[in-house]
Amino acid sequence: MDNQSQEKVTRRNDKPWVKTYEKLGRQYNIDMPAANTSLIDILEQNFVTHEGRVAFVCMNVELSYAELDTYSKQIAVYLQSLGLKKGDKVAVMMPNILQLPVTVLGVLRAGMTLVNVNPLYTTNELSHQLEDSDTKVLFILENFAKTYEDIGKNLVDHVVVASMGDLMSPLKGFIVNTVVRHVKKMVPDYSIKGSVGFKKVLARSPAKKYNRPTNIGLDDVAVLQYTGGTTGVAKGAMLTHGNLVANLIQCDTYLGTAFDKFEALNEQPVIMTALPLYHIFSFTVCGMYGLYRGCVGLLVPNPRDGKSLIKAYKDYPPAFFPAVNTLFNALANSEVFQALDHSKLEMSMGGGMAVLKDTAEKWQRITGNIIVQGYGLSETSPVASAAPLGASEFSGDIGLPMPGTEMAIIDEEGHEVAVGERGEICVRGPQVMKGYWKREDATAEVMTPDGYFRTGDIGVMDEEGYFKIVDRKKDMILVSGFNVYPNEVEDVMSAHPKILECGVIGIPDEKSGETPKIYVVRSDASLTKEEVIAYGKENLTGYKRPRHVEFIDELPKSNVGKILRKDIRLIEEQNHPK
Repeated sequence: MDNQSQEKVTRRNDKPWVKTYEKLGRQYNIDMPAANTSLIDILEQNFVTHEGRVAFVCMNVELSYAELDTYSKQIAVYLQSLGLKKGDKVAVMMPNILQLPVTVLGVLRAGMTLVNVNPLYTTNELSHQLEDSDTKVLFILENFAKTYEDIGKNLVDHVVVASMGDLMSPLKGFIVNTVVRHVKKMVPDYSIKGSVGFKKVLARSPAKKYNRPTNIGLDDVAVLQYTGGTTGVAKGAMLTHGNLVANLIQCDTYLGTAFDKFEALNEQPVIMTALPLYHIFSFTVCGMYGLYRGCVGLLVPNPRDGKSLIKAYKDYPPAFFPAVNTLFNALANSEVFQALDHSKLEMSMGGGMAVLKDTAEKWQRITGNIIVQGYGLSETSPVASAAPLGASEFSGDIGLPMPGTEMAIIDEEGHEVAVGERGEICVRGPQVMKGYWKREDATAEVMTPDGYFRTGDIGVMDEEGYFKIVDRKKDMILVSGFNVYPNEVEDVMSAHPKILECGVIGIPDEKSGETPKIYVVRSDASLTKEEVIAYGKENLTGYKRPRHVEFIDELPKSNVGKILRKDIRLIEEQNHPK
């Protein structure tokens, strides 16, 4: 679309959500700190305020705010000793272990830019991200060091290798490392020339040598957050200190009241950090926000290990539990979890994918919590909207725009549509990224000239300013000219008592062009295809009903538990070649 046609696009002048904020008695605007402020300023205040308190706990080992302060300074001293300059990229490739927040904060305090890396990446994915980002230093857990070695060339100047037990007591650290390496055999043999151990880095980098950067402000890039690459090659969203600080203030303004009661009791709320911190949802909402509010971050290294997760929940009952639908669903179906004490749990937040009504109802019955659904993307740091606290039932929508945020539903031509009409959800606000790293063309594709970010999600807005996602643009199924949105079909079908999970895709059909097909994970082995089709017949309009059923042992999911429809489509192509 050229700029001339863009100038003529229509925009609604009213912001119906502001009236709803007033009705709810909430504050809509946020006050940003001065331009020369950074995340460093925000976090350093809290090291002092909470120094004697626990910052993180992992595998029953606690790390205090004072220790976090010292260790992260040491990492910063090490990075500064390498002669790196402001904004140089440092990648961190670890699961949720104590070394991760220590390193992340060390990178930020050194004045460098953090590159979050998924530790389960393949060699090709890692190679692309390190090359694309111009990363100078890689911090990696030894379990994944072989992935870097297999690249076959030195893509970074310095590699620091951590072991699971590095920040535990000598005895516990020794035991954990022995089990990880020799019993569970989780560390493939590797050899990385010139690499240095994490503990050595700490030993040779005294905290007192820390030179605090004075030139970092809100406009500087804090994090390069690579997006999943669902639209081609993975791109690095440039999130500034301002983007992340804004999102912390927004979350606190909107959701912070859930934590106030703990403050009144002089008690630290625990944040269940089961989602990986390299993922932006967990990074901001668990990691950064937890530090911002002086919480305890309860780190779960492997969220798929249900036993360890439930043990952590039992030992440190959380006040706040951000998760994705699949994790809520798995726990809600666990008898051991059902029997736990949930009295501390004040807020459960769903993000990353739609929370299904059936899951939300089960969760509420067990914990007494109504899941608050949030919405966002890597490009929005991530939270763009959330359902307000205090609702009497799960709504299924993504709530209102965050304080100081505008959202619009826009059609293909760039015009804002009428209330209740479908279109692309677009977001404008202080948490929207600076752009994609080294990709001006890709940035221009997703940003409108008047500063809205195009999310690629299809949604609607109602009269009160509540937004609801209908689906991803590309997942939409066209049946005889009717749009079918897989989320809607999955939501209905997953309520069947014998369906544990399901994923819906479109497959070619001679009569209607496309038709919905459902992949089902059974919770009861007696479930038949006929039963699934009959249930669809009972509960869905004709064109939305799945016409084809395939049973599968497990649905393909991302590392944060999001069902990957593109991978279901690949399975379909393999099993049923045209």
